[in-house]
Amino acid sequence: MKNRAELFSIFQKFYAEIQTQFIVSIQVLRSDNAREYFSTPFTSFMSQHGILHQSSCAHTPQQNEVAERKNQHLVETARTLLLHSHVPFRFWGEAVLTACYLIHRMPSSILHDQIPHSLLFPTQPLYFLPHVFGCTCFVHTLTPGQDKLSAKATKCIFLGYSRLQKGYRCYSPATHRYFLSANVTFFEDSSFFSSSESLLISEVLPLPYISPPSDALSRPLQVYYHRHRAVAPPLSLAEVPNDSPPVPPISPIPALSSTDHLPIIIRKGNRSTRNSHPIYNFLSYHRLSSSYSAFISTLSSVSLPKRTSEALSHPGWRQAMVDEMAALYSSGTWDLVSLPLSKSTVGCRWVYTVKVGPDGQVDRLKARLVAKDYTQIYGCDYGDTFSPVAKIAPVRLFLSMAAMCHWPLYQLDIKNAFLHGELLEEVYMEQPPGFVLRRSLYGLKQSPQAWFGRFSSVVQEFGMLWSEVDHSVFYHHNSLSHCIYLVVYVDDIVITGSDQEGIQRLKQHLFNHFQIKDLGKLKYFLGLEIAQSSSGVVMSQRKYALDILEETGMLEYKPVDTPMDPNVKLVPGQGERLRDPGRYRRLVGKLNYLTITRPDISFPVSVVSQFLQSPCDNHWDAVIHILRYIKGTLGQGMLYEDRGHTQIVGYTDVD
Repeated sequence: MKNRAELFSIFQKFYAEIQTQFIVSIQVLRSDNAREYFSTPFTSFMSQHGILHQSSCAHTPQQNEVAERKNQHLVETARTLLLHSHVPFRFWGEAVLTACYLIHRMPSSILHDQIPHSLLFPTQPLYFLPHVFGCTCFVHTLTPGQDKLSAKATKCIFLGYSRLQKGYRCYSPATHRYFLSANVTFFEDSSFFSSSESLLISEVLPLPYISPPSDALSRPLQVYYHRHRAVAPPLSLAEVPNDSPPVPPISPIPALSSTDHLPIIIRKGNRSTRNSHPIYNFLSYHRLSSSYSAFISTLSSVSLPKRTSEALSHPGWRQAMVDEMAALYSSGTWDLVSLPLSKSTVGCRWVYTVKVGPDGQVDRLKARLVAKDYTQIYGCDYGDTFSPVAKIAPVRLFLSMAAMCHWPLYQLDIKNAFLHGELLEEVYMEQPPGFVLRRSLYGLKQSPQAWFGRFSSVVQEFGMLWSEVDHSVFYHHNSLSHCIYLVVYVDDIVITGSDQEGIQRLKQHLFNHFQIKDLGKLKYFLGLEIAQSSSGVVMSQRKYALDILEETGMLEYKPVDTPMDPNVKLVPGQGERLRDPGRYRRLVGKLNYLTITRPDISFPVSVVSQFLQSPCDNHWDAVIHILRYIKGTLGQGMLYEDRGHTQIVGYTDVD
C-alpha cells in the first residue's frame, strides 16, 4: 500500500482470491481499531458477505496476538536481512516480501516441522531456490540486436523472488531499473553494499523502546554489567532476544514525520511482552514426595531482608531481632560501660536466615547480631582464631556411607551457638552506647575457636572420638555393627550411624548442655538440598542455582545444551577488560561452590577461574554461557546409592 486508503480495495481482492483458491469464505475478521477498518464501504462489504468484524479493545494490542506476533516475525526477519547485507533501508519492502517468501517455505515447529506452502498447495512443486538477500548478482542481457562487444550481463543487487513467475527480483542502482529474470548468476559471498555505503537502519527506522515497569527497575537485572556493542538499533522489550545480556535503557529515536508507509508493527507503538523462556519450563517437582516438595517450596517462598530498615518493617523479622537481643541479654553477653579512651570499638550488623522444621514448613525467622571482625586488631582484642569446620569431601563421604548402609540422617541446630564460648579478651562493640562482651558473639574472629572448643569437650564427654583426618568429624564405635558418626559445621550438626539407640542418647546429652532444635531428617545443610529415599541420597543445589540466576537477572534467558562453547578458546587479555572485575570474581566464586553437586560444570568453571586477575568481556561471555546451561539443568544433582560394596572404582581411556 502506498497509503491506507487502498485497504478496502486490497481486502476485496484478497476475499476473492481466498474464495477462488481455497473454496472457503472468510467468516471472521479480527483487527485493531484503525479507522480504515470502520469506513462505510468496508462496513457495508462485511455486512453484505456475513463477515463478523471483531476488534481489540483500545490500547490492548495483545488481544490481536496472532497478527501482532506475525508482524513482529516479519519485521525482525526483514531487519536481519537488511543489516546482514548492509542493504539501505529504502529496500525494506523487498526485505519484507523476501522474509515472507522464506518463512512460508521453511519447516515450522507449530506445524510439526511441515512446510506452510506445501500444506496450502499440496499439488504444487516447491520452487525453493534460496540465495543470500542483498548479494551481488549479474542478470544476463538477452536483448536482441546487441553487438559482439556489448556487455552480456548487468551488475545488480538481489532483492527477492517473484510471486507469480519462476524468477528473481534484481535491481541495478546504475540504471535504476528492476529486473525479473531466471538467468541470473549469484556471488553470494559478496555483498553489493559495504557497511559504509548503507545507512544504519536506526537512522531512518524509529523502533519504539518500551520502558520497563517500575517494579522491574527495582530488580537486580543489571547487577552484572556487560558492555553493550553500539551497532544495533534500540530494541523494544518484545524484540530483545532472551539470550542477550541486559543493556541499559536507550532513549527512543525521533520518529519520521510520516510513518504511514511503515509496517504495522512499527506504527502500532508500544505493546506488551511475553517471556518465551519462563523459568517454570525448566523446573519440575513431579518426582518429589509431598513432604519434600513442600520443603522445596518453602525455601523459595521466604525472601531475606536486604537492610535493617526493611526487616524492622516486617513483624516476623522485627520479633526475631527482639528475640536475639533477649538471648544476648539473658546469657550475660555484655555489660553496658563507657568506652575507655585507649580502646577502639568493633562494628556490628544484622544477618537474617530462615529455619525450616522437620515437616518442611518455616519453623522460625532467625536474626543474628554479628560483629564486624575486620575492625579487630591482632594481639589487642583477639589472638588465635583457628577452628575446624567440615570440609565438603567428608560431607560427601558421610552421605555416601549413609546411602550404602541405609542409615538415616538427622540434623540438629544449636540455638545461639557462639554464646556458649568464653572470651579471653576484652572486646568493645559499637552498640550505642558501647558494650563490653563477656561471652563470644557471632562475627568476632575468635568466636569460632571459642565455640568449637566448648562443643568438642561436650561431645568427647559422651565418648565420641576425634577423627584424625578431619577434626570436625566425631565417631563412636561400640562394635562393628554399632557405630555413630557426627559432623559439625559451626552450629549445624548432622548425625548418622547404625546405633539408633546410641544416637538418641547422644541427642539427649547435647540437649542437656545446649539449647538445641531437633530438625528431624536431614534436608538442608550448607546450602545443599538433601533428599533421602529407598534409592539412595540425592544432593543438589537447586535453590542456590536459582538465587544466582535471579541475582544476575538471567531467569528469562534462553538456555543452552552445553556448559561451554567448544569452538571458543579463552586466553588472557582476550577482548576488552571489564570495568568492574569484582563482579566477575564474585560470580565465579559462587559457581565454584555450585560444583559441589554439579561436576558437569567443573571444567568450564575451572577455565573461567584462571582469569580472575584481569577478566575481559570474552571471559564474561563464557560465564554467561555457563549460567544459561545451568538454567536448563536446574534440577540436576548427585545421587549416592548402595552399589553393594565400598570399593573405589575408576575408569580411564586407552591412554
